[in-house]
Amino acid sequence: MTRLTAGQARRVGVAAQGFHEAKPRGAVTRAHLRRLISRIQVLQLDSVSVAVRAHYAPVFSRLGPYDRDVLDRAAWSHSARSPRLLVEYWAHEAALMAVDDWPLLRWRMREYADGRWGKEIVKKNAKLAEDIVAAVAELGPSTAGQIEAYLESEPRGRKGPWWDRSDTKWVAEALWSAGVLTTSTRVGFARHYELTEKVLPPEVLAREVGDEEAIRELVLRAASALGVGTEADLRDYFRLGAAQVKPAIADLVKSGELEPVTVDGWSAQAYLRAGQIVPRVERGTALLCPFDPLVFFRPRVERMFEFRYRIEIYTPAPKREFGYYVWPFLLDGRLVGRVDLKAERAAGALNVVGAFTEEGQDRVRVASAMAEELRSMASWLELDDVTVGSRGDLVRELRRALA
Repeated sequence: MTRLTAGQARRVGVAAQGFHEAKPRGAVTRAHLRRLISRIQVLQLDSVSVAVRAHYAPVFSRLGPYDRDVLDRAAWSHSARSPRLLVEYWAHEAALMAVDDWPLLRWRMREYADGRWGKEIVKKNAKLAEDIVAAVAELGPSTAGQIEAYLESEPRGRKGPWWDRSDTKWVAEALWSAGVLTTSTRVGFARHYELTEKVLPPEVLAREVGDEEAIRELVLRAASALGVGTEADLRDYFRLGAAQVKPAIADLVKSGELEPVTVDGWSAQAYLRAGQIVPRVERGTALLCPFDPLVFFRPRVERMFEFRYRIEIYTPAPKREFGYYVWPFLLDGRLVGRVDLKAERAAGALNVVGAFTEEGQDRVRVASAMAEELRSMASWLELDDVTVGSRGDLVRELRRALA
């Protein structure tokens, strides 16, 4: 059985995510985006916008400053000259994925026939579901509020333990999870629901993929995106179950598309994507948002990079170790530090609330490289300055590097 050192496995994982390639010299195009999605598969969505929304960040991290309209058009618009490239669904968590991959997740849509959460609300409102579908057919792309107003439903308000969502919102979300509705567009991040058959191409909707074949393909895509990974890693990428993944891995090993390998320091069996080249050089420098595919499975991050990472958004401020929205910093293929970022748009500045290095790292070297990435990010976000706060062992060196 092939044996990889921990460093080889790390280099494979970083390269598989696209960090070994040079960033485009010119403008980032739809073709660049299509190639990136074919590599990393998903762009996770999240509502937090303290720096920049999560789905924009992995593209910047790999391709450099780009016009976010390129991604917006690919995800939320359609024309004869520029067909929709991406669609939203539960591909990891809520995420953008390739339109052509929609049939691979039909089994999940059947599992979520009554939604992912709040199923008792949905089951009690079968008539409301019919009314919502009819309303969207009449209105076209609509927010839950617009649908609710059209139906003259109850006003929004607290409904028992289910936060502040109205029944209309819960049922619309369930229909979205079931694949009956999808996202036509977003305005201010608000989802506009539309009938799926009015958004996706007929040939995509008509394509049937058996459940076993779909799971096999998803596991193979996860393996390609990861380069090398354990069963747990492969399961997490598309949030699959053990009963689904085990037979798929066995079949992929038998067909030669996955190779069982051992990795020094990894306690679990690992699998290498067939044909995967093991880079000899450590490459890849980027700021990574908390939902970047390289770091969104925290056990893998700790195992591969010896980097313990937790998002602290829901941790009370006095108890946070590093900050509210912390970006790991990848330097030459290693996670060497982290930075808590906030876009102060009124002040025109990207504010470094805190900056930290990992033990044993050269702070001057890390600060110099991080300063370059921060300047690039600020420019991309149309901010004029990078400011540095007082938290963390790196702030003094970073302030000097920025000066």
